[in-house]
Formats: sequence, structure tokens, C-alpha cells
Amino acid sequence: MRPAFATLGVPGMPVGDVVRLAVACGYQGVELRAHPEEPVHPLLGVRERAAVRGQFADAGVEVLTVAGYAKVAAECSDAAAEAELAHELAELVLLAADVGARYVRVFPGGGGRPAERAEADAVRRLAAVAPLAAERGVRVLLETHDSHRTGVAAARILEAVDDPHVGAVWDVLHSWLGGEAPAVTRAALGQHLGYVQVKDVASAADLTPLRLGAGVLPLPEVVAALGPGAGGWLCWEYEKRWYPRAAELPGLLAAGRAYLARLLDGADGADGRDGHGSRGGAAGGG
Repeated sequence: MRPAFATLGVPGMPVGDVVRLAVACGYQGVELRAHPEEPVHPLLGVRERAAVRGQFADAGVEVLTVAGYAKVAAECSDAAAEAELAHELAELVLLAADVGARYVRVFPGGGGRPAERAEADAVRRLAAVAPLAAERGVRVLLETHDSHRTGVAAARILEAVDDPHVGAVWDVLHSWLGGEAPAVTRAALGQHLGYVQVKDVASAADLTPLRLGAGVLPLPEVVAALGPGAGGWLCWEYEKRWYPRAAELPGLLAAGRAYLARLLDGADGADGRDGHGSRGGAAGGG
């Protein structure tokens, strides 16, 4: 598996600096947060998109994902809102293709709606955007998040869509918050799994991001569930944008890369030790 990190951890950082940071810290890919606050977003012009693609390609770093905020299971109040959501999904796919990303991340966003209605809407919308994704060589991934935070819940939607250009991002925090064991999540997502977002926190009551291995998330079990010799990506999503008092990510990236390497090499046992002699449940921000 190859390491990546999300620009959610370095909010507003210029693309060139992101690329240099990835190279310096040994990360082979980057998940780009696609939001107007960031340098890369759906309103970016053609030349700017080409420049982003070129900067990453020249450095040998892959644009893993365009991380959008479309909510495919949300309720739309009328036909105009439905059309706006469809347009948002299409624009994310086009942006991903233009900057060289293989994936688009979307959320469920079903809220408190009845699951049957929310899932029917999600299936219809994901199926509708799948042909464009196929045409542009992009895969749309539904994140295990909010209303569908477990692998079992997300899989209900993905099984119904049944399209190779629609899959899942496994956010290990949300499946854990949903009480789902890593082996269950992995089995539920099956062939739908695109890649895994890793992170760490102190507890379910304190989701402030920590360095990898310093918190309570079962990261060794996640890697074990992926199986020996698993391919794909582990992407560190450090939520600095939502927790501004958290430690700065650039100073943590090299150690995080080393921690992931130890997990993949089997050096960390199932007790979740972080490589510094501390237990996974110990406090600390790195």
C-alpha cells in the first residue's frame, strides 16, 4: 500500500508547497480538498487545472482524490435543488479528470431521513453520474461518514448501484464511531473499497486529531483486515481545518509515514503501540 495525506491537514496551503511537502516526507499521493477556501476547487479555470496536474506529475506525486462535499443521500427540496446536486457531482468528476485524480470523494449526508428514502436517492444519483465517471476515467467514492458511517450501511448503497466506477472510501474514524470492527468493515465493502483514510483521536468524546498511533483508533487491526500484500492507498486525513489548535501537520508527516511503514511491515502488534512505547489510548498530540 502507498501513503498519501489530505490537504484538510494543511488548509489553504499553495499547491507547490503541498507537492514539496509530499516529496520531502515520502508521501506518494495527496487527497485534495475541493472547496473554495482551497487552491483547487470546481471553479478553477482550465489553465489552472493543467498547472496543478503538471506540478504533481513533475514531482512524481499522484493526485489521489478530489475530496468534494456533495451529499448524495440528502433530501432535495425541489427539481432545481436536484439539478444543482447533479451539477455538483458532474463538476467534481470533471475537476478530478482535469487534475489527474483517480477518485472523487462524496458524502452520504442522509441526515435523519428514513434510510430507505435516503438510500434510494443515493443509488439514483450515483448511478446517474457513473457514466461520466467512466468516460473520464474517474471513480466516485462514497465515504463511510455521517448517516452511513459503517461499511455495512455504505455497502447497501454500493451494492444497489453495482457499477465499477462507484465505490467507497473507508474512513476508519467513522466506522469505529459506528461500533463496527475493522474486519467487518473490510468484508462489507469488499470490491467496492477504493482506499482507506487513517487518522487518530484521543476518544469518541475528543476528536481533536493526533499523530498516528497516539490515540485509540484500531489502526493495526485496520491494516490487518486489509490482508497481507494488500494494494491501494492509506491516506492520512488530519482534520486541522476543523481543529485549528491541533499540532501543525507538516511537523508530523515524516513520523506518520514511518508509523504507517511499521504497520505495513507488521512491526506494530494488535495492542496498538505507537512505536514510542506508549499505548494507543495514551494522550498526546505529537
